[in-house]
Amino acid sequence: MSSRVSQNDLPNQLQIVLRQYPDISLCLVSDVTKKAKDLLTNISIHSIVYLDHDTPVPFNNDYATPATLGKDRMALAAAATTIYPRQNVLIIDAGSCITFDLINADNTFLGGAISLGVGMRYRALHEFTAALPHLKPKAPTTTLGNSTAEAIHLGVTVGVIAEIKSQIERFNQEFENLTVILTGGDAEFLFNQLKSGIFVRQNFLLEGLNAILDYNT
Repeated sequence: MSSRVSQNDLPNQLQIVLRQYPDISLCLVSDVTKKAKDLLTNISIHSIVYLDHDTPVPFNNDYATPATLGKDRMALAAAATTIYPRQNVLIIDAGSCITFDLINADNTFLGGAISLGVGMRYRALHEFTAALPHLKPKAPTTTLGNSTAEAIHLGVTVGVIAEIKSQIERFNQEFENLTVILTGGDAEFLFNQLKSGIFVRQNFLLEGLNAILDYNT
């Protein structure tokens, strides 16, 4: 399943998947509750890999606090080393948060940065002020906001774009022949304003999970 489901919906979703693909022999679980583990125990899948910080991965992890490294970032690093081996890769995941992660040409995860995502910025402006509205992301159509809504769109979008460009420039100065990957729910929205020099891969996280599964089986 490529989308998140609630814990209560998990049994039904698992049954739907198993009906569609009755011959599943391998499975990787990246985050699971005890209830879900109990469900999977009763399902006849030959091999189930539970992703945690002790799971073997196809890259070297140089993160100072590996136990705090998110499983999504682990999967993205696995995708980078599998699809772009022996390259310097900057992964920008534009989801709830915006993460910047660097895999170097030695296939080593070095770390990166974590910032507020697009939706989180819109929400913060609404929830931490008295009167600003909660807007949906929209590309600004002017360089000067002459309404509150347009000013918010400008502030959020231009700020995010400037941040991403600055991070790319900073990494480019340190790492030669840098490959930049943009993924996550807001990737298309941002790419339309970033344009050149970036590859958009919407399924990069899933490709990484599959790479970890292959590595373990």
